[in-house]
Amino acid sequence: MNDTIRIDEAAGSAGQAPALTAEAFREAVRAKLKYAVGKDPSRATAKDWSMALSLAVRDQVVERWFESTKASHAGQKKHVYYLSMEFLIGRLLNDAVCNLGIEAQVRTACAELGIDYQAQLEQESDAALGNGGLGRLAACFMDSMSTLGIPAHGYGIRYDHGLFRQRFHDGWQVEEPEDWLVSSRAWEFERAEMAYLVKFGGQISFDGHGATYWRADETVKAVAYDTPIAGWKGRHVNTLRLWASRPVEVLDLGRFNHGDYMSAAEKTIRAETISRVLYPDDTTAEGKELRLKQEYFFTSASLQDILRRYLEDNDDIRKLPEQVAIQMNDTHPAIAVAELMRILADDYRLTFPEAFEITRQCLSYTNHTLMPEALERWNTNLFRKVLPRHMQIIEWIDYHHLAEVQGRNLPVSLDNIRIIEWGSEIKMGSLAFVGSRRVNGVSALHTELMKQTVFKDYHLLYPDRIVNETNGITPRRWLYECNPGLRALLLEAIGDGWVDNLEKIEDAAKFATDASFRDKFAAAKQANKVRLAAEIERRIGLRVDPTALFDVQIKRMHEYKRQLLNVLETIALYQAIRRGPGAEWTPRVKIFGGKAAPGYQIAKRIIKLANDVARVVNNDPIIGDRLKVAVLPNYNVSLAEVIIPAADLSEQISTAGMEASGTGNMKLALNGALTIGTLDGANVEIAERVGPDNIYIFGLTADDVAGLRQRGYNPNATIDSDPTLKGAIDAMVNGTFSPDDHGRFNEVADRLWHTDWFLVTADFQSYFQTQRTVDVDYRDKTRWTERSILNTTKVGWFSSDRTIRGYSKDVWGVEPNF
Repeated sequence: MNDTIRIDEAAGSAGQAPALTAEAFREAVRAKLKYAVGKDPSRATAKDWSMALSLAVRDQVVERWFESTKASHAGQKKHVYYLSMEFLIGRLLNDAVCNLGIEAQVRTACAELGIDYQAQLEQESDAALGNGGLGRLAACFMDSMSTLGIPAHGYGIRYDHGLFRQRFHDGWQVEEPEDWLVSSRAWEFERAEMAYLVKFGGQISFDGHGATYWRADETVKAVAYDTPIAGWKGRHVNTLRLWASRPVEVLDLGRFNHGDYMSAAEKTIRAETISRVLYPDDTTAEGKELRLKQEYFFTSASLQDILRRYLEDNDDIRKLPEQVAIQMNDTHPAIAVAELMRILADDYRLTFPEAFEITRQCLSYTNHTLMPEALERWNTNLFRKVLPRHMQIIEWIDYHHLAEVQGRNLPVSLDNIRIIEWGSEIKMGSLAFVGSRRVNGVSALHTELMKQTVFKDYHLLYPDRIVNETNGITPRRWLYECNPGLRALLLEAIGDGWVDNLEKIEDAAKFATDASFRDKFAAAKQANKVRLAAEIERRIGLRVDPTALFDVQIKRMHEYKRQLLNVLETIALYQAIRRGPGAEWTPRVKIFGGKAAPGYQIAKRIIKLANDVARVVNNDPIIGDRLKVAVLPNYNVSLAEVIIPAADLSEQISTAGMEASGTGNMKLALNGALTIGTLDGANVEIAERVGPDNIYIFGLTADDVAGLRQRGYNPNATIDSDPTLKGAIDAMVNGTFSPDDHGRFNEVADRLWHTDWFLVTADFQSYFQTQRTVDVDYRDKTRWTERSILNTTKVGWFSSDRTIRGYSKDVWGVEPNF
C-alpha cells in the first residue's frame, strides 16, 4: 500500500552478553584490527586502532540491541517515535563504553595493547547532525528513553556535511563543509534494503470511485542508516534511524552515451542534495524549496517506516494510536499532520474525518520558541508546487477546524487560529497544534507564556492540550563521562545511584561545608580548567591563567541570546581596568563559543566584534592577565565536553521571555558553574532549586519586557544616561577595536540606539553591576566552592530521565520498564 521498495529489516536474537573481561576485549580489538580494518598492529595508525576499538565495543552494544528489539516485539508495547531535524549525538565510543559499564576492561585492554584510550576517543569525528540545543535535547532524550527501557526510534536526516565547520578569517566567520563522513563510521549500519519512495511536485487526479492519484514530477529514495543507542548499564538499546536521499535512477545512460555527462547525472545530484547539508541558507527561493523538501523527505520516510513496523504485528490501521506515539520536535516535522492523513486516506482508503482523528491521536508537538518568526511559515505557492496533495489536505483541515470553532461560540479570533493565513502562508505551528493530541512547552515559564501569547486562542479552544515538560539533560554524558574528576568524587561519597536517578545527587549537598570534600571538588574543577586552558592555547594560541574566573557563554549566536550584552560588558570592563590598573581586579577569562546561521548577517557581525575586542584586549600590556577573551571556533559537542566542566560562571543572559528553556544552563550548573542570568526559560526553575544565594539574577522579567515594549522603549535616553554603557558603545564605533574600518559596527550600534528590540541597553547596568558582585564573591574561594557544590547537588531534577518520564505519563501514554 505504501511506497516501500523492500522490507527486510535486519534482526536477530542472542542471549544476554556474558560478562566481559579485559583479556577477551583485548583479543576482540586485535581481531577487529586484522579482519575488519585490515591492518597489522605494526602498521596501524591511530585512526585504525580507533576503528578497531569502536567495532569491538559496538559488538557489545549489538548483542543488547537485538535482545531489546526482540523483547519489544514480544511485549507488544506501545512504541515511541521521535521526529527531529537534528540529533546532536557527538562522539559515541566513550558514551557506549560508559553506558555498558565496561570502562575498566576497555582501559586495561588499551594499556596492554600499548594504545592511549583518550587519544582513540579523539580520533572519532563529531556527527554533524545539529546546530545547538534542539539537536542535543533530542540526543539526550534518546539516551533517556533507552535508559528507561521505553521502546523507541529516533528519526532524522543523515546529512552528508551537516552543519558547517566554522573557522575565523580575520575574525569573520567562514563556513566550510563539515566532513564528518569522510572516513568510515563505526556506529552506523546501512540498511540499503530499507528504502522508501518520497515524491515531490506534479499533479493530483481522481478516479470515478473517489480514489486519489499523485503523479509526481520528482521521486527520490530514502535509504535508512541505523545507529544503536545504549541506555545505562546496557539494559535496553534503541535505534536512531537516519535517512539519506538517493536517486531512484542513478544515471541516464542514454545521455551519458551521447556525451552529455552532466545532464546524465542531474537526477543523482538533485536527489542527493536533499540530505547534503543541515539548514541550507533559505534567504533564496532555491534555499527555501530545499528546506521544505528536507522536512517532508524525512517525515514521509519516517511515517512510511512507522506504519510498516505497525502492520508487521497488527492488521487494523484504525487502532494505530493504541501502539504508536509520534513526537514532533519543533515545527520542522509538522508536515507529519498532512502526510499521515495522506497515507491513511489515499493508501488505506480512510475518510478524511477518520484519518484526521487517527492522526491527532498519534501525534504530539513540542514547541521550542515563542518568537513568531521562528514558528515556520510556508508560502502557499511554493508549498503547492512542492507538495500539491498536502496543500489540499491542509486546506481541508483549515476549513473544517474553522467550521468547528464557529459552532462553539467562543471568544477567539478566527484570524489567529487560521492555519492558512489569508491564503498566502501556511502557519506550521498552527498545523502542528491542530493536528496533535498534546502540545508541550519546555519550561514552566515558557509553557505559561505559550498559553498567554502565540497559542492563546488555541488554549481557549483546547484547554487541556497544552502541558509542560521542562527540559533535562542526560547525567551520563554531561557529568559521568565529561567530568571524570567530579564523577570519582561523587562515586566515593554517595555511590552511583545518581547516574540513573539524578535527584539522588542531592545526597552530596551535606558535604558542601566539609573541608576535605570541598578541597577535592575544587581540585577537580582546577584540573578541568587546566585542561581547557591547554585546549584554548591549542586552538587559538592564547595563553590563559587557569586560576582566573572562567566566564562562559556557549550557545548558538542569536540576538535574543545577547552575546552582544556580554561583549559590551567586556568592553566596559576593559575600559575600567585601563583607567585603574592598580585596583583590585579579579582575573577573568571570557570564553565564547557558537555559530551564526550563514544568512544571519548581524549575528556574524557580532562574532567579528567579539574577535576584534579579543584581539585588542589580549594584546594590551596594561591589561595583562586581568582580562582575556577567548572566542573558540567550531563549537560542537566535543568542545562542550571540555568547556562545561571547567566553567566557573554560566552566562544565561537572554531577553526575558524569549528563551524557551535552555539546556546549557543545566549542564553548566550540574558541573558546578554558578549562573548569571535573567529570569528566563529554565533559569526560573534553576533559581528555585539552588536558592537565591547560589545564582546571580539580574535585569527585566518577562512581564517587565512585555510592558516596556508595549509602552515604547527609548534606548537613546538609557544610553545617554549611563556613561559606562555609552563609553562601551562609543568605543565600538570610534575605531578602538576596528582601526582599519571605523564604520564596521555602525549597524550594530544603530540597532542599540534606535530600536534595541532585545533590550540590551535596558539590562546593561544591572548586568554590569551584577558582574562586579561576581568579581568580589569569586575571591572568597571557600564560599565560592560551597556554592558550586550546591549548584551541582541541587539541580538533579533537571535530568532528561525525569523529562522522559513526564512525556511518558502526560503525552505518550507509555510505561517505562526501568
